[in-house]
Amino acid sequence: MRFSRVFSRMRLAASVFLIVLTVCAPSFAWNDEGHMAVAYLAYQRLTPGARARVDALLKLNPYYPEWLSSLPSGTSEADAKMMVFMIAATWPDQIRSDPAYISDGLDNGNTPEGPASSQNIGYSDHLLHKYWHFIDIPYSQDGTPLPSIPTPNAQTQIAAFRAALSSRASDDVKSYDLSWLEHLVGDIHQPLHAVTRVSADAPKGDAGGNLVMLCSAPCRNVLHLFWDRLVGSQDPLPPPPPQSQTAAAPPAGFPPPDIPAELKSAINAAKALPTPDHRLTEKMEESIWVQESFKVAREHVYVPPIGPGLGPFTITPKYLEEARAVARDRVALAGVRLANLLNSSLK
Repeated sequence: MRFSRVFSRMRLAASVFLIVLTVCAPSFAWNDEGHMAVAYLAYQRLTPGARARVDALLKLNPYYPEWLSSLPSGTSEADAKMMVFMIAATWPDQIRSDPAYISDGLDNGNTPEGPASSQNIGYSDHLLHKYWHFIDIPYSQDGTPLPSIPTPNAQTQIAAFRAALSSRASDDVKSYDLSWLEHLVGDIHQPLHAVTRVSADAPKGDAGGNLVMLCSAPCRNVLHLFWDRLVGSQDPLPPPPPQSQTAAAPPAGFPPPDIPAELKSAINAAKALPTPDHRLTEKMEESIWVQESFKVAREHVYVPPIGPGLGPFTITPKYLEEARAVARDRVALAGVRLANLLNSSLK
């Protein structure tokens, strides 16, 4: 299913159906602009050989024709390759709106189940694998017992995919893994994709801040969404919808994104990011990346005004300023590390 078909169905669905909003909207890691910024930074640092290889592999993605058609008119061949690489970083989120892909696993697809959860078979795989986007490392502030960490998860899949890129796997598998790696390296540098806070209010964890409210109903802003939107042009604290719109809304993901605008915003955001410490960029073990994000979450996310429980909490200007700085550092670091990973894996 391509962008145009997906978006046409979404428009039709929005005009016919109304979905009652009784639960928190699903949140991803960084918004599209954040993921594209990671990819932009990485593409600038690819060796000529690695760049040629990723350009060729991404042509095998079934969305590739639509990615090309979404680019601004007059885009040069070199910029088109770069922009396709940027858009590919959002592909594991794009397929969530594609009816050809199936939500698998338990807990609305957030907990893996069975051997298919770890399969690496290329584009014939039409499972969403939502549980690949994060690793829920639990911690408790009130003594609530900690649940186990499900596998597979973001850490196990980054390891599996980077190994496949260096192997004799088919180009179909490597292309599939490349898009996932672009995405997951960004994901795992978002602090709330490496943690779940366990408490009496949330004994199974707060789902990486997705259960932590930043406003009272019917407003639906959550802590995870706030952190997702800290890099790029989107407001991390969007205003609540008018009262007339709070009882029903179109499906998640509607309207379709303005790809050229998002690309431009992501490039501008990436160019303004700080240069990461080379001592950190040289740390290439995905387990280290996970522990970094877990530590950042405890030291910079779950701090006042984010108190115990599930809120609602009110974001302060000080918290917003400090969160933006942390997010910018994490995205910049992810971009350089992604480049290092691809340069070493695609020789």
